[in-house]
Amino acid sequence: MRRYIFSRLVQLVPILLGITFLTFGMMQFAADDAVDKIYEQAGTVSEEVKAAKRAELGLDQPFMIQYANWLGGVVTGDMGKSFISGKPVFETFAEKLPATIELMLAAILLTVFVATPLGILAAVNQNKPLDFFIRALSFVGNSMPNFFVALLLIYFLALQLNLLPIIGQNVIMPALTLAISMGAKYTRQIRAVVLEELSQPYVTGARALGFSEFAILTRRVLYSALVVIVTLLALSIGSLLGGTAIVETIFMWDGVGKMAVDAILMRDYPLIQAYVVWMAAIYVLINLAADLLYRWLDPRIGDE
Repeated sequence: MRRYIFSRLVQLVPILLGITFLTFGMMQFAADDAVDKIYEQAGTVSEEVKAAKRAELGLDQPFMIQYANWLGGVVTGDMGKSFISGKPVFETFAEKLPATIELMLAAILLTVFVATPLGILAAVNQNKPLDFFIRALSFVGNSMPNFFVALLLIYFLALQLNLLPIIGQNVIMPALTLAISMGAKYTRQIRAVVLEELSQPYVTGARALGFSEFAILTRRVLYSALVVIVTLLALSIGSLLGGTAIVETIFMWDGVGKMAVDAILMRDYPLIQAYVVWMAAIYVLINLAADLLYRWLDPRIGDE
C-alpha cells in the first residue's frame, strides 16, 4: 500500500506542474494586467509610474523567469503577495478558508441526510407513485443551475416569508442552494445502486433465510452502495473546498470562491494562481483518498 501511495503521488507531480504552467501562461496573455486595475480608479497615471509598478511586481520580466520565481516561492512555502491588498497570499487564504469549510460541511450533511433515504425509498418502491414522485423531484433539482436555485430561495425564504436574511453570516441558504442540486444527483445514483444490489443473489438468499427487508437494506445493500456514495462525496468535497464561486458571490459568503472571483476581476495574479494550485491539489488528494477508501470498503478493488 505504501508503494502504491508513493507511486500515485509521484504521478500527480507532473499533473500539478502542467496545470500551474498552463494557468500562469493564460494569465500572462490577458488583455490587461494588474497594474491597469490598480490605477483604474486613480485617474490619469503616467506610463512611467505604471512601468515602475510593473518592475516592482516583477511583471516586466520574461514569462519563464516569472514562472520559475513563483514556482520556487511555492516550493519554499511563499506564495507571494496580493497585487491589490499587498497581504501575503497564504494569509488571505487562511482567512477565507474557514467560511468555505463551514459551507462545505453544511451542504454535505444536508445532502447525505436527505438524498440517502430518498434514494433508498425510491428503489424499494420502484415504479410506484412514491418512486415517480422522488424521481421527478430529483430531475427538477438536477435541471436547475445553482444561481437560479439561489434566486428562488432568496425570493421565497427571504423576501416573501422573511425567514432568513439574504446575505450575511447565515449559512443555511447557501448550503441549501448547494444541497438541492447535489441531493438530486445523489438520489438518482443511490437509487440506481440500491436497485442493482436488490437484484443480486445474496439478497434473495438473505430473504430466504428470514432476514427482514430493513436488515437487508441496512446491513448488506447500503454497505455495498457506500463505494458509490464515497465517489460522490469525493467529487463534491473537492468542488466545495475549492469554493462555489457563484453561490458565495450571490450570498456574499466570504470564502475562497468569492475571493477567486474578486481576484479574477482585479487581475490579482498571485491570488488566482494560488487558487488554481489549491483546487488542483484538493482534487488530486481527495481522489487519492477516495481510491484508498474504496480498497478498504471493498478489498476486491485492489485485486483487479
